[in-house]
Amino acid sequence: MTRRTHLLIGAGLGLSALVLSACAAPTEERGDGGDAGGGNGVSAAQATSAEDFGSMEDLVKAAQEEGELNVIALPPDWANYGEIIDTFAEKYDITVNSAQPDAASQDEINAANQLEGTDRAPDVFDLGQSVALANTDLFAPYQVETWDTIPDEFKDADGTWVNDYGGFMSIGYDSAEVPEVSTLDDLLGSDFRGKVALNGDPTQAGAAFSGVVMAAVANGGSPDDIAPGVEYFQKLSDAGNFLPVDPTPATVQSGQTPVVIDWDYLNASLTKDVPTWKVVVPENAAIAGYYFQAINADAPHPAAARLWQEFLYSDEGQNLWLKGGARPVRADAMAEAGTIDQALYDALPDVAGEPVIPTNEQTEKAAAYLAENWAKVVG
Repeated sequence: MTRRTHLLIGAGLGLSALVLSACAAPTEERGDGGDAGGGNGVSAAQATSAEDFGSMEDLVKAAQEEGELNVIALPPDWANYGEIIDTFAEKYDITVNSAQPDAASQDEINAANQLEGTDRAPDVFDLGQSVALANTDLFAPYQVETWDTIPDEFKDADGTWVNDYGGFMSIGYDSAEVPEVSTLDDLLGSDFRGKVALNGDPTQAGAAFSGVVMAAVANGGSPDDIAPGVEYFQKLSDAGNFLPVDPTPATVQSGQTPVVIDWDYLNASLTKDVPTWKVVVPENAAIAGYYFQAINADAPHPAAARLWQEFLYSDEGQNLWLKGGARPVRADAMAEAGTIDQALYDALPDVAGEPVIPTNEQTEKAAAYLAENWAKVVG
């Protein structure tokens, strides 16, 4: 479940909108897919909107001529990506090649660099905030048809990246295996020895990164000062409670990781297989975050990559993320227009406490601190 931070908090919470493949050596060189293109004389690789293809119908045709889409680091049980991929593939008759679904955000970037110029390079990215902001030079600008309904604070002005879905950082735990949990301090107790897992390496995965931010805020720090978060995990490690295992549904079901620090929508999805699994968002550290969606500037299937974005930001795509328990970036606009799945929207869990949303600048600063200090915890 290792993958992957920023968040829209929709009306379902009674609040207004607020502002992580195969990495083998390349074996195939790309053909001329990057030159296939729009009806307005613009190549698919340079298209910045559906209009550059002539129309949405022309974009669909160009994508179907390519016939494939390469995605990476999209677990089927992550924000309903399994259904999203299947729906896109069936709707447009395009084969989706899903590589290394349990990879972290940094693995996506590594794959893009290692497979550059080949047909196996990822076409699109879904990245945690810190990794996304450090690699914007790899992204191709593109504005989907629903661009105007995405709040300005959730997108790069040129469309180089766009926030897609978000949630709150949470603690998931098996209530049949450990005592009740309400705060991070509870996890320092002796009942949690060898039982607390963090979803990934915070220097590479957005979920883990936000877990450290949550620990920082809960211990007197802030997105500007995450040292208390690193210190918390050091205490957790010193107590013998920190479990250096990347949690997955399988590790939860087997009892290997009875406590998981992860996004609320991911922890909530585990309840269907583990009825005793409970999820709590600490009231004193309600950390909200979005993932970043982007197109690989070196995409081997540039038209399909752009059609994928159009699908994700359509009402259909946004509702599919909502079905996975995540909060889609266009939720407020869709609620106002009456196109959101209201039952799913109303079912989003209530979150107490004041939401904390790290800015891009705070994330970059925190990422630099983690790069220098996280090894002290796991070393």
